[in-house]
Amino acid sequence: MSLSDSFLDQASACAALGSPFMGRLLTLLANHWPSDTKFAQLCTNWPGDISARGVSLPLRITGGLHALVLGGHDQGLIATYPPNHPSDKALINAVLNALTTHQDFLTTWVQSAPQTNEVRRSAALIAAAHWLAARHPLAFVTSELGASAGLNLNWDQYALKTKGQTFGPANPALTLTPKWSGPVPEPQSIKVIERRGVDLNPLDPTDPVQNARLLAYLWPDQPHRVALTRAAIAASTTKVEKGDAVDWLDTRLATPEDNHLHLIYHTVAWQYFPQAAQIRGTALIEAAGAQATAQAPVAWLRMENDGAQDGAALTLRLWPGDLHITLGRVDFHGRWVRWQAG
Repeated sequence: MSLSDSFLDQASACAALGSPFMGRLLTLLANHWPSDTKFAQLCTNWPGDISARGVSLPLRITGGLHALVLGGHDQGLIATYPPNHPSDKALINAVLNALTTHQDFLTTWVQSAPQTNEVRRSAALIAAAHWLAARHPLAFVTSELGASAGLNLNWDQYALKTKGQTFGPANPALTLTPKWSGPVPEPQSIKVIERRGVDLNPLDPTDPVQNARLLAYLWPDQPHRVALTRAAIAASTTKVEKGDAVDWLDTRLATPEDNHLHLIYHTVAWQYFPQAAQIRGTALIEAAGAQATAQAPVAWLRMENDGAQDGAALTLRLWPGDLHITLGRVDFHGRWVRWQAG
């Protein structure tokens, strides 16, 4: 896929996910990408899959531009970003000037993969946990694979409000209100006694530089996402461990204990694991599941892209019994949940 086609593909995805500004910006970049600078040539000649299914180069570029805005490094660009409403000509002129003026910064920026720790995905985690707790009223031990900055490690500290029901603590760090269809699980008493997460390149949200990187990948015309992310960062207490997720999981599963449910989960992360890692990870979880008992159940919760057009599949494997349960579908950014499980 060419860079221009990749910009247009990402523009369509962003518009569908509720960001008209990103759709507009990416379309302008597709139609006006320069060819006379080293940075432009670097991106044009980038090897491999540059689309959202690969290295997501368009999001890296726009993330770098947003970082310049958030950092106050380019007044001309700031004047054309939300909440301002510039013409297409003014916007693309400011962007092209920034691409030239800040080549060194952007060249460094795009070397690292995007980090989008979308906290609204916790709505699906909360609902799934309450469904599980109704079946297994035990304390939880949780393990998140591909945890990024760890904001979804704290799902039990957030509230979910939908259809007249409230899930979560009385004084939550933040409240999620996705559009909900289907039945609603019964609220349960949830207790997480241990939470841990791993990522190949974790972000520390308490570090100013890494915090800025996390916020730069939130789209400029979606301030509600910024507010939720800042609230999640303020409540964050668990540092994500750095390492290979499957190696980490191998160690994590080595010493099972009774009287808790071990919840292993990941949200839009598994697809980025190499196939060999997926095969080994599946085998490790299945082996742990084969040893599960009613007093030490194992749950594998997945919110992952299954190739369908409408969001991610939310599925569960639960041991003992190796039950395969379709919980529903979830918008990639957690804007809606279509719950199926009774």
